[in-house]
Amino acid sequence: MIEADLRQRVVETARALNASGINQGTSGNVSARIDGGLLITPTSLPYEQMQAADLVALDLQGQPLHEGQRRPSSEWRLHADILRQRPEAQAVVHCHSTSATALACHGRGIPAFHYMVAVAGGVDVRCAPYALFGTQIFSDLALAALEGRQAALLAQHGQVTLATSLQQALRLAIEVETLARMYLQALQLGEPRVLDVAQMAAVQQQFSALLYGAA
Repeated sequence: MIEADLRQRVVETARALNASGINQGTSGNVSARIDGGLLITPTSLPYEQMQAADLVALDLQGQPLHEGQRRPSSEWRLHADILRQRPEAQAVVHCHSTSATALACHGRGIPAFHYMVAVAGGVDVRCAPYALFGTQIFSDLALAALEGRQAALLAQHGQVTLATSLQQALRLAIEVETLARMYLQALQLGEPRVLDVAQMAAVQQQFSALLYGAA
């Protein structure tokens, strides 16, 4: 995909975060891999006002690839570190979705209470411990929670997803929020039974056979 088209898709994905109800205002951020680095949404610019030219191109160490750009999102380090450590990832979505954030405010991840938890790549969605946003320790803790996973909750903060496309990263963020909402509702009746490792492995095998989430 040429960069101009990718820029437009990043903007559309950012707008879709708010339109889907999993993000509010100017919170959250979206990035996509490009040759030599990433494109990321700028800081403090409402998504409805954002244009493709407003996106910021950085290398994976956070240095600007072009002069005269806007300031990047304060979470640029998280995105750059994920893309550097996870070569299969082509896009990263971070948002403050309500139910996922409510769980994260208690330091709780999402266990295998429902088979769809496997869509995030493992037997659970972990919650990274709290750290100040934009810092290296925040990024390091998120990366640890994402090991072997495509999604993680971020304590007292929100959630983050990675995928091989912007569409898939957004879709996964919506699924994580749905699962978080279902889990919160299930907890009202008590701690739900969770599927065991063998059952979740069977789900993942079924997903692979059906190419679930690949489109």
